[in-house]
Amino acid sequence: MTRLKLNPLNTLFVGGAHLVAIFGIVYLAAIEFSWWSVGLGLLWLALCGLSITGGYHRLFSHGTYRAAAPVRLFYLLFGAASAQKSALKWSADHREHHALTDHDEDPYNAKKGFWWSHIGWVLFDRPRKAAFDRVRDLIRDPLVRFQHRYYILLALLVGAALPTLIGFAWGDPIGALLCAGFLRLILQWHATFCVNSVAHIVGNQPYSRSTSARDSWITALITFGEGYHNYHHRFQRDYRNGVRWYHWDPTKWFVWFLSKVGLARDLRWMRRPVIERAKENVRALDAPK
Repeated sequence: MTRLKLNPLNTLFVGGAHLVAIFGIVYLAAIEFSWWSVGLGLLWLALCGLSITGGYHRLFSHGTYRAAAPVRLFYLLFGAASAQKSALKWSADHREHHALTDHDEDPYNAKKGFWWSHIGWVLFDRPRKAAFDRVRDLIRDPLVRFQHRYYILLALLVGAALPTLIGFAWGDPIGALLCAGFLRLILQWHATFCVNSVAHIVGNQPYSRSTSARDSWITALITFGEGYHNYHHRFQRDYRNGVRWYHWDPTKWFVWFLSKVGLARDLRWMRRPVIERAKENVRALDAPK
């Protein structure tokens, strides 16, 4: 059995960010509270969150639609601010996850337990990195290559420097940095991590039993709609996760809006008869023999 080696840089960064976020709560409660800073944090949470779900995930990793260059640039800038690797590395990991779900080579294998799939896989070096041969299509995109090359610089500029500069407008640059930089980052990290952990533990499996992925509206509420994970693993080329109109999936509504204003096209979705057939196959597994 391969012995895991702690990654000191990742551990220091993740641990340090959590400590600064805790200080941010103290700052708001005891030093200076500004609704402007809190509002900026919520705005950054929305922009960065959609850049991961709509950009890194549904656009770059799965190609469920095509987006205009300004939209891709937006995703890449605020995706960098999310401090979850470059889009190229993130997509390589994610495609490996789908190809090898619940197997040892799955980067965030839920079979290794909640802690590992939630955050442990970030803190330890893996014996084998996800290969870039899974993302050759993305390498052809000059914007993706640009973000990959300057990822750390972009993360610092958009994730820290820009919120700080904006905070000078109401005289609270420190509060703006703490809210939009660190508190936002920790909330977003754990929302994203919940897709890898909670969405493989909590919920039901109406579309497939072949993996541990599950559907849960509760998980969807905290992940910008990524909680319908059983559907997503069964139909990963669908730009929607919440397939019904009432399913909480802000990401699909955002992508749909982009398509209506000419900034996205070629949205892919699965036809209703195919979806129903998948559900019937699962129901057959539960039928009395």
